[in-house]
Order: sequence, then C-alpha cells, then structure tokens
Amino acid sequence: MFTSRQTCSGGDEHGDTRTSSRRVLGGRSKRVLDVLVALFGLVLLSPLFMLIACAIKITSPGPVLFGHTRIGYAGQPFRCWKFRSMVVDGQDLLDRYLAEHPDEHHAWVTERKLKNDPRVTRIGAVLRTYSVDELPQLLNVLAGSMSLVGPRPVVRDELSLYSDAVQFYLSAHPGITGLWQVSGRSDVGYDKRVELDKSYVQNWSLFLDCVILVRTIPAVIAARGSY
Repeated sequence: MFTSRQTCSGGDEHGDTRTSSRRVLGGRSKRVLDVLVALFGLVLLSPLFMLIACAIKITSPGPVLFGHTRIGYAGQPFRCWKFRSMVVDGQDLLDRYLAEHPDEHHAWVTERKLKNDPRVTRIGAVLRTYSVDELPQLLNVLAGSMSLVGPRPVVRDELSLYSDAVQFYLSAHPGITGLWQVSGRSDVGYDKRVELDKSYVQNWSLFLDCVILVRTIPAVIAARGSY
C-alpha cells in the first residue's frame, strides 16, 4: 500500500480525488496479489522449505530461521524473516575481519554488504547466491509487513543513507524483490539503489509489479550481484 502523494495548492480538486482513488484501488489490488501469490508460494515450496531446514540444522548449530528488525511502511519496525545463512553470534567474527581488512571496512560502512563475509556458512553461501534465504519473507507478505515487490527492507541506521528520498521509502511496504534486485543487486551502488527505490514508488503500477516479478526469475538464476 502506498500513501497518496501530496499535490500543490491550486490543483484540480477533482483530479486529485481521482488520483487518490486510483491509488487506494491500486493498493488493494496489490494486497490481493500479494496474498494470493504468497499463499500459493508457501504451499508449492513447502517441500523445498523442509529440505533447506534440514540442511541448515545438519551443517550449522542454531535456529533455521533468522529474524532481524527492519523499518517498514510509515517507519514501523517489523521482524524480517530469512533462512539463517550465517553463524550464530557472528559479530565478533565480523569485527575481527573488518579490523584485519581495513579496505573492506569502507565497503561495509557505505554498502552494508561484504563479498567475503566471514559469518556466512557454506550452505548459507548457496542460499544467498540464489536468494533462497529470503523465501521465508512470504510469511512477512501474508502478515502485511512486506509486499512481493517494493523497496529493499533496511535497518534504521540505513535510513540516513536515503537522505531526502527517505519519504519515498517510508511511503511503501518493503518488498521481497524490486527494481534493485532485477538491476544487478549488490553490483549496484547504494546511491543507485536509493534512486531505484524512489523511481519505483514514483512510477508504481500493478503492471510494473508484474514486470518486476517476471524479471526476478532470470535475475535469480543468473545470480548477478548476489552475495
């Protein structure tokens, strides 16, 4: 769901009303699509979920799922779920790695991602390559805290990186996939990611969501920028 855009004073009142009505209707249609696809996906992929859960438990001690607090629509925090792809309590590993590799520290601060993250497990690296670790976010979609398509969910510290564009991020539900994911993912710099999120919100339509969903399949298979 999106908030209605603000219009300049002196605008066409009837036009503003029609625009607002279209956005409300579009938001409802988006929610229906989210629920139907999420339910279908959870049923269809349940055998894969079980296999992944077994693989995680066998290869690494700790829970199957990992929940991390992200910032969603209107600035509301929510628990974002993933298959666990990292070791439990890996902060010390990360701190030590960044201390030993100062060149990587800049990448971590600016991009919030590392190509060679020492916390990632062997099975986790495979899951992350093909974005399978994010499939549990279908539960977030059903709960209404996320959408199938939208801006990449961020932690609170990342909001400052959005600068003036943060209003666009906060006006939409974060998505499992989005323009960033189908445009190169981590190969795309953070500034470009912000531009893509802003462009998505400004130009949103149900058709655009469908296009992004279709483009997600080859993007996942190609595994470009996935780490």
